[in-house]
Amino acid sequence: MADDQLDEATKTELEAAAFRRLLEHLRERVDVQNIDMMNLTGFCRNCLANWYIDAAKDKGLDLDKPAAREIIYGMPYDAWRAKYQGEASAEQKAAFEVNKPTH
Repeated sequence: MADDQLDEATKTELEAAAFRRLLEHLRERVDVQNIDMMNLTGFCRNCLANWYIDAAKDKGLDLDKPAAREIIYGMPYDAWRAKYQGEASAEQKAAFEVNKPTH
């Protein structure tokens, strides 16, 4: 079944389910650092939080960055950073400067 064969409600439900699964996957893969995601894919968990904020604004909702990050990380961002985020290596930082996204 092609995307254009789905009604909008079903398409939205499937997209939401896929997004929830992505969040679950990222919450389980705490070994994957945001800088690695940025260097390989051009986005990270923080980008997802920013996009979530943008979507809320499009709906006329006021969602701040800490709340959006907690939705994405499954816990307060500072707690996640303290528990899981390591120091970026010189190689990771250099790759980030080359691959830094513009969004």
